[in-house]
Amino acid sequence: MILRETACRVFAGELNLSTLEKKGEEEKSPTYLITPLGTRINRVLVAGVLLEKQNIGSDEEPLWRARVEDVSGSYFVNVGRYQPEAAASMASLETPSFVAVIGKIRTYRPDETRTYVSLRPERIVRITAPVRHRLVLEAAQCTWKRLNNMRTALSMPEATADELAEKGMTKEEAEGVIEAAEFYGTPDSSRYLRLIQNSLRMLLPDKEIDLGLPEDVSDLPDEIDIEPKNDAADADKEDIVLGMLDELDRDGRGAPMDELIKKAESDGMTGTELEEITNSLMDKGLVYEPVLGRLKRI
Repeated sequence: MILRETACRVFAGELNLSTLEKKGEEEKSPTYLITPLGTRINRVLVAGVLLEKQNIGSDEEPLWRARVEDVSGSYFVNVGRYQPEAAASMASLETPSFVAVIGKIRTYRPDETRTYVSLRPERIVRITAPVRHRLVLEAAQCTWKRLNNMRTALSMPEATADELAEKGMTKEEAEGVIEAAEFYGTPDSSRYLRLIQNSLRMLLPDKEIDLGLPEDVSDLPDEIDIEPKNDAADADKEDIVLGMLDELDRDGRGAPMDELIKKAESDGMTGTELEEITNSLMDKGLVYEPVLGRLKRI
């Protein structure tokens, strides 16, 4: 009996930085992609906004390429005739829409310096905003656990996998963090703290977030402290920007950014304020960039 690999919860911001591959030792064992935080990945479950899709095949033999975006970046999805259920779903999905994708990862290396990661879905389904929020929370929790596992491993540089397992990791987690530390070196913990923080901000936009940081990153308060803010005023500004997008989206292809900036400045909003507001709206899944230089409501 062949057991199916567990589908990992991982953000695009971690997955797309992964370049280390390792094949299992047993015959017909799967190949794993090891992330900078030490996760061995063969299958994933991810959630985000389906922003683009294109059939580069034919009606008889469709070959879909798509882009799904989460709070940290984009997943690139390829669906062909060998994934009939996913291909049928892709054909019926509209952009933009919230989706969940479960499937295997694939890597492509055009040369020795670049690695591109994509997903080959087993299933891709439309989901509601609450389901998306739950999956984002699960990914944040998994990322936090991996970050702490890596911290433990780095504090015990000579430890074996068995010794790390005594600290609460599984044997697989311990082996993964050792391999990742040897290959990637010490990860930029602030990058992953920002990723976690941004995901929680999306889920809890009206609350301050205390991440309970481990000691080795306690000297980075600027990465985890959220200044008290006037939520009502921020909501008003977001409504104003959303209204601008509606007004400037004359052809259905999104509002041109240069026109949005001019409109915002004429209404007394600085460029920095506009950038913060549009980033917040994107984090909340309310707007997206259909093409470079344009912003559109979802």
